[in-house]
Amino acid sequence: MVDTAAPLSDARTTIVSAATQLFAARGFDGTAVQDVADAVGVTKPAILHHFPSKEHLRRAVLDGIVAHWNQTLPRLLLAATASQGRFDAVFGELHRFFAADPDRARVVVRELLDRPAEMKKVLRGPLRQWLRAIADYIRAGQEAGHHFADVDPEAYVVHTLQFVISAAAAGSVLTSALENGGHERYDRELARIARASLFVPRGSASSTSASSPPRKPRKSAR
Repeated sequence: MVDTAAPLSDARTTIVSAATQLFAARGFDGTAVQDVADAVGVTKPAILHHFPSKEHLRRAVLDGIVAHWNQTLPRLLLAATASQGRFDAVFGELHRFFAADPDRARVVVRELLDRPAEMKKVLRGPLRQWLRAIADYIRAGQEAGHHFADVDPEAYVVHTLQFVISAAAAGSVLTSALENGGHERYDRELARIARASLFVPRGSASSTSASSPPRKPRKSAR
């Protein structure tokens, strides 16, 4: 329940958290403002006091996810200078963020399916700056011989993002197929796949190592 005497930021955080859970479970269209009010324990006008419409509430949920990365990513990239260290820092934070609250991942998946046009704007806008930042880190690793030269940096980031979000969204179901520490095995393999598709094994003489120049992304025929 929202404490009417609590700071404004605390009240908004509580409302956004409840909306995230409901949007994840029912979808945006299947959730009414009254549902959010009931979950928080306040009246509908109290919700509308903070968020004038359900669309404002939807934006707040997505903005909270994007804002986390705008604030966190620069620190992660600066804190770890080694190629392996940066991978562990960025991938680890990406995984922890969505695994800690799978509803965040489920909201993203629902939005991608239900509102592709709006999500394209998000991907082409706020998220593009940190996609480029990570892609630049990968390019630097390719030049140093740490990363496979034929990796497409931007496409790798997009695939890894989708991989982690989908894994977090469906993990509670998919891990039921794994026995003996299913969640741990699930998460460990996720990280291994992401790492193995990027890093050249030490001592490898692979033709896709740094001895080969990176391939330029193909231009779309459209």
